[in-house]
Amino acid sequence: MYEVRFHGRGGQGAVTAANTLADAAFREGKDVQAFPMFGVERRGAPVNAFTRIDEERIDIKTQIYEPDAVVVLDASLLDVVDVTNGLKPGGILILNSSKEPGSFDYGDAKVYTVDATSIAVDNRLGTETNPIVNTAILGAYSRVVGNVKLESIFEAITMNVPVKVENNQKAAKEAYEKVKGV
Repeated sequence: MYEVRFHGRGGQGAVTAANTLADAAFREGKDVQAFPMFGVERRGAPVNAFTRIDEERIDIKTQIYEPDAVVVLDASLLDVVDVTNGLKPGGILILNSSKEPGSFDYGDAKVYTVDATSIAVDNRLGTETNPIVNTAILGAYSRVVGNVKLESIFEAITMNVPVKVENNQKAAKEAYEKVKGV
């Protein structure tokens, strides 16, 4: 089983990202789960969302405590949340950042970065002050982790993202191509 934890802020699309990833994996014949965990339910507050993917039936019904991968939609969370809490040894950390992966030290975690914010702004997803980066980050996820094809992400975007479907697909493709650390 492959477990992913998303960290974002309310309004950035972390929950939609988890659901869209699950939809993409389901389209490939995998068993999936996706669910959010909210604290203070307001725009800008930290939000976690989770996705499980497996070739076999998933029977577990708990929060993900030891993810294989952590995806961070907002780098400002790195100062307020221990995003690597419980990350499996050698796990994957995908950060929305314009910095190089080597500028982050998270022990034995494999760090990858993608400037999902610029990609979202360039594709008119959200606003410059509040970009919606979820589909871009899924493109990076597809390339880094490789357990869900980019084409499946495109199909899932069509079903899960209500507006600007082509822009969102383009953002995912750009992030797939531009992720650093691969």
